[in-house]
Amino acid sequence: MIVLGLTGSIAMGKTTAHRMLLRLGVPVHDADATVHRLFARGGAAVAPIGAAFPGVVVDGAVDRVRLSQAVLGDEAAFRRLEGIVHPLVRAAEVEFLKRRRLARVPLVALDVPLLFETGGEARCHAVAVLSAPLFLQRQRVLRRPGMTEAKFQAILARQMPDAEKRRRADWVVPTGLGKALTRRALAGIVRDLQAGRLPRRSPGRRRKPE
Repeated sequence: MIVLGLTGSIAMGKTTAHRMLLRLGVPVHDADATVHRLFARGGAAVAPIGAAFPGVVVDGAVDRVRLSQAVLGDEAAFRRLEGIVHPLVRAAEVEFLKRRRLARVPLVALDVPLLFETGGEARCHAVAVLSAPLFLQRQRVLRRPGMTEAKFQAILARQMPDAEKRRRADWVVPTGLGKALTRRALAGIVRDLQAGRLPRRSPGRRRKPE
């Protein structure tokens, strides 16, 4: 089974690309959606986050606004949160891959916003990075409810620069020139991978997944 990593910085079009891959018949594991389930009532992250950050659990679910306020600008708190959430997300991903392997699915994608930042590219045969110009990224972000320029800059500071992600990518998929172009680029990637045409990789850049 071939594993495609799908990533990109905030507001680079991952949700749209995710949906396109599903329409192309590629199962996709969504790390963000997993986090939402973990934070919801009954989610596995609710109790440990509530213990680590008193006051952020409301009506049995993690209040993301309160959690953001609790960790914003506090590196130790952010690392503590990552230590709770990342293993749970990884476990869900492992289960997803296990089930698809048992079903003999030939190609899957992992939609992981912080793929490079967490070393997740090591679990992928190839990586596609979604990218758009900074001015468009900013427009998209600032249209989100509750988003401010300060929050946007804080998020960017925690993410690998787009230019570095593009450098590390096997494919760069444009998302600022219309959905048709994005769809064609993804369809081409899927065709190549389904045909077994894996991109050439520099020695030592990324190990092949087991």
